[in-house]
Amino acid sequence: MDKSNTTGKIAFFDSGVGGLTVYKEVKKLLPYEDFLYFGDTINMPYGEKTQEELIKIARKIFDFFAAKDVKAVVMACNTTSAMTYETLKDDYDFKIYPIIQSVAKVMSTLPIERLGVFATPATINSHAYAKAINKLNPSLKITEIACPAWVRIVEEHRLNQPQSLMQIKERVNEMLPYNPQKIILGCTHYPYLKDIIKQFYPETDLIDPSKHFAQYIKEDLTASGLINTAGKGSEHFYVSSNPENFMTASKLFCELNQTPELVTL
Repeated sequence: MDKSNTTGKIAFFDSGVGGLTVYKEVKKLLPYEDFLYFGDTINMPYGEKTQEELIKIARKIFDFFAAKDVKAVVMACNTTSAMTYETLKDDYDFKIYPIIQSVAKVMSTLPIERLGVFATPATINSHAYAKAINKLNPSLKITEIACPAWVRIVEEHRLNQPQSLMQIKERVNEMLPYNPQKIILGCTHYPYLKDIIKQFYPETDLIDPSKHFAQYIKEDLTASGLINTAGKGSEHFYVSSNPENFMTASKLFCELNQTPELVTL
């Protein structure tokens, strides 16, 4: 694809509806763009898969987008950003935006001494946030806590069940001794759990990286001359399983105007 093509589509992917937190913010900033979103629900959750599995999955999704005339792909998933970006970043002609690496610069400038990260097991095991941020700010003390059940709590609409509340409280209690001044919600599903987390740890600031990420994408596309300023703006959604469940779960993040198209990669 011609990298100077302003009319190419901007594509997003995640294991489910979590990436809609990023999509919603980017759509606000870039109203004239044509968007694609792929929810890889058949492989959800990504945070429990190996790096080899995730690279194979991400490559199939990138190939799918490559056939759709995209100018940029947004890795609206912390896990794939941590585990697959370095392997795949030079294999495609379109822009690739990984959420962790893109927001690390902003996080590294926070005027604090202690930072927490809640994320999936795969993201935590990669130490992607700590590595990216400490590379820019070595003095910032970062505590990373894996939250293996949280994605399913959101995707399966179990927010107010006693077991779900217990699973969230356990992870918060694990973080408390480190007394972070701010905590990154290092999975795009987690912002929807913000009110519940605040019940157990009200005195800290919870950071949703999606707003910082969206602003970074806009600024980089603008600097690259890839912004569409005359389009009508469109959106198309795809899933790898259960379109109806995706529609239901998506209401937590944003209202879709169409049922996602089921595709097999």
